[in-house]
Amino acid sequence: MFWDPTMIILIPALILAGWAQVKVQSTFSKYSKVASSRRITGAELAATLLRRGGLHAVRVERIPGNLTDHYDPRSKVLRLSDSVYDNNSVAALGVAAHEVGHAFQHETKYLPLGIRNAIVPVASFASSASFPLILIGLLFGFPDLAVIGVFIFTAVVAFQLITLPVEFNASSRAVALLQSGGHITSQEVPLVKKVLGAAALTYVAAALVSFLNLVRFLLILGVFGDE
Repeated sequence: MFWDPTMIILIPALILAGWAQVKVQSTFSKYSKVASSRRITGAELAATLLRRGGLHAVRVERIPGNLTDHYDPRSKVLRLSDSVYDNNSVAALGVAAHEVGHAFQHETKYLPLGIRNAIVPVASFASSASFPLILIGLLFGFPDLAVIGVFIFTAVVAFQLITLPVEFNASSRAVALLQSGGHITSQEVPLVKKVLGAAALTYVAAALVSFLNLVRFLLILGVFGDE
């Protein structure tokens, strides 16, 4: 909330995060206008991949919004946004296949996904509790309280870091599923990879922002200073 010299550390990460958001939106918008050669929609693709993979219990549903696509492992529902559900573009197929990749991760008990799902409640609490504790501790002279806040914040950093292999793996699975099933041509593979790569960049940026915030807090508390 207040400027201090350590905030300079965050500037590169914040620039990357802003650029990543623009990049994913522009890339998805660009390739949403490129119809796939197979003319299959995102919802049809997801249903086909799930059925062929034996995941008959997973439902495919529409969810409002843009790029709000996600897989819910608790209810076994794969939700596709309006721009993906009934769109037959290469961008829609890439996003739909990516979410199917998460469904397969859940089915095969992919370890990083299990770890991420396990720490979701802790990370959610940490994201809301850590900053107030740190701020109150620093402003009112309670360094121990600030240290507790920083310690709690490490859960947020851990969550962001474990998210990276989960998302990268889901994208790799997506491309493999699309290629092996003949759902995209060899010319469309690089286009799908551009869409998924732009999305992955947002997770890299988020992880970097969290990590550098942790470094900043440690500097403020003098952890790296001389005894």
